[in-house]
Amino acid sequence: MTLIERLKDEQKAAMKAKDKPRLGTIRLVMAAIKQREVDEQMPLTDENIIAVLTKMVKQRRDSVAQYTEAGRQDLADVELAEIAVLDEFMPQPLSDDEIAALLDEAIAATGAASMQDMGKLMGVLKPQVQGRADMGKISQLVKAKLG
Repeated sequence: MTLIERLKDEQKAAMKAKDKPRLGTIRLVMAAIKQREVDEQMPLTDENIIAVLTKMVKQRRDSVAQYTEAGRQDLADVELAEIAVLDEFMPQPLSDDEIAALLDEAIAATGAASMQDMGKLMGVLKPQVQGRADMGKISQLVKAKLG
């Protein structure tokens, strides 16, 4: 089952269960996917959908931080609930050991030896870790290895 099919099934289930917060979040995801399909004039693959989900989760985490800082826990809780729904459709996160193994494989495959090779290395790593690890953390690990 593709990710878009799973999203549609979950949308129907949320409608039947009258789960308005969950339904609203899934509808936001579907709208973001549809917008990207229109912009790119092609249907999205599961990989593209994960990129959309990753972006949405990141936006909500930023909002949670801002709401918490401003003392608006009620709004932060809404964002956290949306993150929980979005996380259901994300792939399983990578462990630190798996990330280290992927990094070592990518270095061996690209022959990266210095910071000048970081772009090439990140180009290989990004599709493998998209939605499964924080890209900021990956970037720091790459800098530590190449630096």
